Amino acid sequence: MTEMNIALSIAALIAAVAFAVLVIYLVQTLISARRTLENVADTLESFEKQMVGITDETTELLEKTNRLASDIEHKTKKLDPLFDGVKGIGETVQDFNASMQDLSANLSKGAKSQEAAGKAVKWGTAIFDIFRRKK
Repeated sequence: MTEMNIALSIAALIAAVAFAVLVIYLVQTLISARRTLENVADTLESFEKQMVGITDETTELLEKTNRLASDIEHKTKKLDPLFDGVKGIGETVQDFNASMQDLSANLSKGAKSQEAAGKAVKWGTAIFDIFRRKK
């Protein structure tokens, strides 16, 4: 039985060595995984800090945008009377143009009437001259 004890001892020794090698590789893998997770945690922490900065800047930008939009709306409302005034001036100019066109048309009609009256006077004078000469 000694040979069997020796074989069992050798088998136990091989199993112990294999188990020790397995434990060593497992420890190295766990250490490597721990370093990787620490790096991931550092990266996430850095990312979180950057996100806080971005969020703060975004909030500030939104507030500025809202103030600017409010200011533009306020100033636009102040300009409404100016546009109403310009519209009134435009309507006045249109009315003035229409009046000038009416005046021009009336003057043109008056000139035609005067022309006709002038022709009638000339014809009348000519007929009167002819009538006087015959007498």
